[in-house]
Amino acid sequence: MRLFDPHIHMTSRTTDDYEAMYAAGVRAVVEPAFWLGQPRTSPASFRDYFDSLLGWEPFRAAQYGIAHHCTIALNPKEANDPRCAPVLDELPRYLVKDRVVAVGEIGYDSMTPAEDTALAAQLQLAADHGLPALVHTPHRDKLAGLRRTLDVVRESALPTDRVLVDHLNETTVKEAKDSGAWLGFSVYPDTKMDEARMVAILRAHGPDRVLVNSAADWGRSDPLKTREVADLMLAEGFDEDDVDRVLWRNPVAFYGLSGRLALDVTAPDATHEGNSILRGGE
Repeated sequence: MRLFDPHIHMTSRTTDDYEAMYAAGVRAVVEPAFWLGQPRTSPASFRDYFDSLLGWEPFRAAQYGIAHHCTIALNPKEANDPRCAPVLDELPRYLVKDRVVAVGEIGYDSMTPAEDTALAAQLQLAADHGLPALVHTPHRDKLAGLRRTLDVVRESALPTDRVLVDHLNETTVKEAKDSGAWLGFSVYPDTKMDEARMVAILRAHGPDRVLVNSAADWGRSDPLKTREVADLMLAEGFDEDDVDRVLWRNPVAFYGLSGRLALDVTAPDATHEGNSILRGGE
């Protein structure tokens, strides 16, 4: 079984997680730029973070046989902080990088005017750079957030079929599907979706354009949730082709819209910019 986690924050995870993910069948991940918990106070901190998503983290993933790509953006939560707004001007230099396969996470957190501005600007950047977009729907007022998101997408230069609308659930899946967007679902231990609800949605709405992710981060989350969904799909009567479609071919198709997805993992150098993941050696 081959698995692709299309939304996971590996910067927040340990190398033990990479080992466990590889053992479970994960062979590729996409790491969206996101909020780190501690508020950032200047564009410089974003630049260092973006550089790590393009350098150190792919190096670390390759140690464990996993292809790593990322999406780059000013996330919706920090779009509300005037100190972070200049990050929008920094994005073009990153959106031309080979391992950047989408603009994201963009979207809404609290549905503020500042978030409207950042979302519209970054959808335009996606269109300008020939990239798809990964859109975060808010954790509160989800249906209203989805509708507002889709309105902004329709007003943009980016076609809806180049947008992945993430963190969907039972209340938002139908309207998202009817829009023509790709459908993202995050499976968490306590919040968002769980495996049984995810399988029920697949049964009701089918596997077309559906991507399932763990969204694992620094909170209580599980980087093996993609495998748990795959196992439950098989137990509930889906076949291996269905599993491969949802958990491999769909994310490959969506992020492949960038023209930059490279899934072959080559043996990395011993160090990245002089740094190694090893401890205690020469």
